[in-house]
Amino acid sequence: MHVDAMTTPRPLGQIGDLARRTQSAGFSGLLFTETGRTAYLNAAVASQAAPGLELSTGVAVAFPRSPFVTATTAWELAEATGGKFRLGLGTQVRTHVVRRYGVAFDRPGPRLRDYVLAVKACFAAFRTGKLDHHGEFYDLDFITPQWSPGPIDAPNPKVDVAAVNPWMLRMAGEVADGVHVHPIAEPGYLNRHAVPGIAAGAKKAGRPASDIAVIVPAMTIVGDTDEERDKEREQVRASLAFYGSTPNYAFIWDEAGFEGTTARIREKQKAGDFAGMAAQITDKHLAVFATESTWDGLADALIDKYAGTATRLVLYNALTDEDRVERYGEVARRISRRSAAA
Repeated sequence: MHVDAMTTPRPLGQIGDLARRTQSAGFSGLLFTETGRTAYLNAAVASQAAPGLELSTGVAVAFPRSPFVTATTAWELAEATGGKFRLGLGTQVRTHVVRRYGVAFDRPGPRLRDYVLAVKACFAAFRTGKLDHHGEFYDLDFITPQWSPGPIDAPNPKVDVAAVNPWMLRMAGEVADGVHVHPIAEPGYLNRHAVPGIAAGAKKAGRPASDIAVIVPAMTIVGDTDEERDKEREQVRASLAFYGSTPNYAFIWDEAGFEGTTARIREKQKAGDFAGMAAQITDKHLAVFATESTWDGLADALIDKYAGTATRLVLYNALTDEDRVERYGEVARRISRRSAAA
């Protein structure tokens, strides 16, 4: 099990030091989300600052960029990292895609499926000079040497997708190389939906489910004192409330025994009561959706929770407090060592 650290994109001048520190601390890789800043530029800077560090977008928004543009960007990052770059893609939600990016969002699942296949067709074209993809949403069949980055020594980038609902999980198992599980996914959800959904898609494609990476973000509450854990507990409570406000994710709470959580969060959200949103996440929620431990016990707690399911474990809040990066890095080292020995 590889252990990565997650970060939101930062000003480019800060990324070199962050990448070097993440690598030195003991993490396998660095995963960039995409918010107001692009994940790709952060990854490019990190690739030069910390050679050998595995990098991924987790996840970049697909639809506002053409598949060809995304493919060329990923291709250059694969070359820059010597094959240690993973392209993580997601749909985002309708409001952002339509009203912020100004592009279509109809039938996002099938559209993302076609997008992934189009990106992979571009990868093939960069090696062969022949582009031939004709899907429901994207038609690509023109490439010339001057508009192709050409072959690289590194393997084609792995293409991962963010998936929550059963259809998307099956789709990911069929056409992608990995699945970014949602931050509010807990072991019950992984066993009920993620693992069997990915396996069903892989079976349809005629390949083993083990070929698909399961990338699991883990929210942690860690410390050797009550004061230390209390601070992180409130940060995790706020993060869970933010993610839990999305109606499409309501079934995850409900199936875990917290029926109506999304409705209660959204009621507070509509009133602009952000503290009230966080208050809907009880300590019982935290016990299921986060991992709380002392520093010495965290590696074992995470292994017990995710071993056999997660291919890559992403420590969600490892980089939020710069004073604790090295301590989280030691946890990452312990997990990697124990996984390698298993």
